[in-house]
Amino acid sequence: MSVFSLESNAFANDEVIPRKHGYKNGNFSPQLTINHIPKNTSSLVLIMDDPDAMAAVGKVWVHWVVWNIDPEITEIEENSIPFGCMEGKTDFGEIEYGGPAPPDKEHTYIFKLYALDIKLDSVEGSTKNQIEKDMQNHIIAETSLKGRYSP
Repeated sequence: MSVFSLESNAFANDEVIPRKHGYKNGNFSPQLTINHIPKNTSSLVLIMDDPDAMAAVGKVWVHWVVWNIDPEITEIEENSIPFGCMEGKTDFGEIEYGGPAPPDKEHTYIFKLYALDIKLDSVEGSTKNQIEKDMQNHIIAETSLKGRYSP
């Protein structure tokens, strides 16, 4: 059986994210490949966050929120978002990709991808919390890709 998954040609799962994808080192979002999207998917949601930030800043740091990605999309090119999708506000206070920026030591960054049975009505600039609330009871499948980054 084919499994819904997320990959990148920039780094393998649980490997080091290249410097150019870091917030202070180019801030280019990595290329992402989406595999085996479930047939009944209406839209995709991508959330990138840093759970290791909890120890350093007291919260999971949100780096990227993208929703209403067309389920026909199988690749998100480097430093871009697919046509027609929307972006939310990161914990940098910006509405765009915010790359890894660990304040203390190596952190793990998780790119979480969700297949939904609806398109979201959420407005541009919504927060991760709002998007997660809007997704409730509509997630068909989810997958993730992890990467590591050091200051």
